[in-house]
Amino acid sequence: MRKSSEGAKSLRSIIGLCLLQSWKQIFIALFCVLASTALALALPWPVKFVFDYVLFAKPVPAELLSWAPWLAHGSVEALAILAAGGLLMTLFIAVFAYYQLYVTSRIGAEIIYRLRTAMFDHLQTLSLSFHNRARSGELLSKLVVDTNTMRDIYSEYTLTFITHALTVIGMCAVMYMIQPELALVVLLTFPVLFGALFMLLHGMRRTARRQRSRESELTNRLTEVLGAVALVQAFGRERMESERFEHQSRQSKVESIRAARIEAAVARLVEIVRALGTALVIVFGGRQVLRGTMTPGDLLVFSTYIVNIYKPVRVMARLSARFSKASASAERIREVLAARPEIEDRPNAGELQTIDSPISFENVSFKFDSGPPILDRISVTLPMGKVTALVGASGAGKTTFAHLIVRLCEPTGGRILIGDSDLRDYSRKSLRQHIGMVLQETLLFGASIRENIAYGKPDATIEEIEQAAHSAGAHDFIRQLPMGYDELIGESGATLSGGQRQRISLARALIKKPSLLIMDEPTSALDVQSEAQIRSAIRSAQHGKTTLLIA
Repeated sequence: MRKSSEGAKSLRSIIGLCLLQSWKQIFIALFCVLASTALALALPWPVKFVFDYVLFAKPVPAELLSWAPWLAHGSVEALAILAAGGLLMTLFIAVFAYYQLYVTSRIGAEIIYRLRTAMFDHLQTLSLSFHNRARSGELLSKLVVDTNTMRDIYSEYTLTFITHALTVIGMCAVMYMIQPELALVVLLTFPVLFGALFMLLHGMRRTARRQRSRESELTNRLTEVLGAVALVQAFGRERMESERFEHQSRQSKVESIRAARIEAAVARLVEIVRALGTALVIVFGGRQVLRGTMTPGDLLVFSTYIVNIYKPVRVMARLSARFSKASASAERIREVLAARPEIEDRPNAGELQTIDSPISFENVSFKFDSGPPILDRISVTLPMGKVTALVGASGAGKTTFAHLIVRLCEPTGGRILIGDSDLRDYSRKSLRQHIGMVLQETLLFGASIRENIAYGKPDATIEEIEQAAHSAGAHDFIRQLPMGYDELIGESGATLSGGQRQRISLARALIKKPSLLIMDEPTSALDVQSEAQIRSAIRSAQHGKTTLLIA
């Protein structure tokens, strides 16, 4: 419950800040909404004047002649002016609608930019345990699809809803001014309409949640299979994966069809009620005209409003269905923003200047939430300037040992010291600046070799990059590539051999000139020749550094 509240607060604060900073654009958009609504209400009146005062030649009221004297100057002139007036109002409606769409699109783009940035930054602060549990495809869906939905809500949908709501209210007010009894007859259809819409949209909300969930599962399946396509092909499991994908895609299709059916039911319901309202206006309004209590022009305005009043209602019903879908997206975004990092700096954490003392484990234990202990009361010291080898069977906790030093996870018991100071007395950022780490799984980006090495020090010069590559034994093979250090490598370094990837990873760690070098099984997946090259590079890189070598 606490997480949900925090997530809602974060979502509201992000969007609220964006809307607050865009108040000028919002003011312009609202002005356009009001202006276009007023003009839409006035649009039938030139036609009323044509019927009443030109075609039927009824006497023009004195108050009307005071601001429209041309009505008494002849039918041709009056027809021309009224036609021009209708055309001009339509033109202005188009201009205001254009600026409303332009301004709201800018606001929506700003919202999606801020929301995606905030979510991405927040995801990077979350602990490894969160990312180990989360599905990358689902996170991708939340970051891309759900944020798009939120953009539409706070830009296009909201102002469109306001526009049509004002139109309906304005039309009802004008109809009541023209003929109160007939306006009340029309309004009698609204309770029936809104009651039925409420029931339909309640079902739409449930369907929207299921549909979003199915789409996330589909995205996650697609991400997993495409990321392991070599494994799928090697084991000949293409048909099995196609069947699994087809099954999940079918479930998503079923929910999509159900949502479309509800939307279609909403649209048809509005059409039926509109036909009922039109019939009532023709019957009761026609009787009023025959009795002389209404003019033909009044009935024409009434009929025009009746035809048009249900269109905004239909649009608002459709937007309400989309709001229901968007509420599911908002919940999913709040789930991400509500997740709290398991590892945070202490309020008074200092800045670590260098690692110039031994690193000691004092009765350190670690376990995941409900699992058995991975490390149990470990006490060991990594001496300064020496190489410490950590050897053990797979699953013995060697990688966890390294992660504890870098504070990718925290001990569940005991403490880790640098000299006499607790590791948690320093900020994580300052600690990691002095640690170079070569991971067990070689991770490279789909960018140039230069960018991959400089990832450890973004402001590194080309000389520093080449020096780090020399120390890692990577310079020679890089120079032989067609583009040298500017050679683009495939995603995860797929265009390089295992040994080449590992040497670039080592160069990336060395370019920081770290006080502590951690190498997590750097040769575990290499052939004999590549292993020898990496070992030679490691011996060169270890000189004078505190080194933890996991094997």
